[in-house]
Amino acid sequence: MECGAPMRVVYVLTTLAVGGTERQVLAIAAHMAARGHAVALLVLKRREPEQCATDLDVVHLDIEKNAASVIGGLRRSIKFVRGFRPDVIHSHNFHGNMLARLLRLFYRPAKLVSTIHNVYEGGRLRMLAYRISDRLADRTTAVSATVALRFVELKAVPKQKCVMVTNAIDMAEFVPDPKRRVAMRAVMGVGEEFVWVSVGRITAAKDLPNLLQAFGNVCQVRAETELWIAGDAPAGGETSWAAVAAPEGAMDRVRRLGLRNDIAALLDAADAFVLGSAWEGMPLAVGEAMAMQKPVVATDVGGVRELAGDCGVLATAKDPQALAQAMLAVMVLPAEQRNAMGRAARARIIEHFSMDAKTVEWESLYRSMLPSVTGGSESTVLP
Repeated sequence: MECGAPMRVVYVLTTLAVGGTERQVLAIAAHMAARGHAVALLVLKRREPEQCATDLDVVHLDIEKNAASVIGGLRRSIKFVRGFRPDVIHSHNFHGNMLARLLRLFYRPAKLVSTIHNVYEGGRLRMLAYRISDRLADRTTAVSATVALRFVELKAVPKQKCVMVTNAIDMAEFVPDPKRRVAMRAVMGVGEEFVWVSVGRITAAKDLPNLLQAFGNVCQVRAETELWIAGDAPAGGETSWAAVAAPEGAMDRVRRLGLRNDIAALLDAADAFVLGSAWEGMPLAVGEAMAMQKPVVATDVGGVRELAGDCGVLATAKDPQALAQAMLAVMVLPAEQRNAMGRAARARIIEHFSMDAKTVEWESLYRSMLPSVTGGSESTVLP
């Protein structure tokens, strides 16, 4: 391929349900399309009642958990790529990566990039599947150095084939707005209360009990505070909430907001962001909060430290008391000091994690694998 020529790229992911991985893939795909490349999405699952919106071409394979459905989905994907003729197939997370590697057996011309988004993508059988199928991928990328090193240690990915390309934040979408802050706080009915916000799909990784117990401890010290949680409800009902042993009255100060499409406005209204996860890759929500100039408190898991740098306060995972102490440390800071912390956080995102810069990085990586293109990409190779 001639250097600089438009490429044809297919992105493969499990679902378009609202989540960090999905929003990240859609943003990169949209930016690639804006740069003149032909882009399409292959989605393993059927359409969700509520899913990320996109103007890109999407093919749902409607795969369910049975062999006949998997075979049917594979056939549909083979037919699609043979018609689309991609130069690059870029897959994400375990199921997307496995389908793309199977697809490679039937369509050889495209180069295949597999991306791992989390330090934990399953147990030994899944790591064995990664190892056995590795020869079908041209390159494996990880969203943080912690994720990359973890999968190399597990021998799921060879060190020489693994590079790091971090997540990116769309700075045009996440811009602080003082007027929006005032308006949203009025809508939410809060005055001088200190508002914490946590954003993300509520899964085992997010460790909701850890967050709620920590907030309960905070409430015992600072009563005038609220916690807003934006994300879909726990699978199977109320178990994760009901199982939390929080101090009396603490849960009355927790607002369960469900799925929201106004995250920037919620972040504007909040005073700080908190994440209580047990494990992560490189959480997009932390970067978005930093872009919105919010002090960040988070558990020290996955790539959180790489993302936050010295612009956040980190706590040990699965330790509600440690998380509560970190939250209280931010709350007692003078407002100007918290504001300065937020400004430094936004500056860090602009310098290291902007969407435009990461799109160029992906483009460079794709081109480095294609015929007639010489030289390596700008991506970070493991030492």
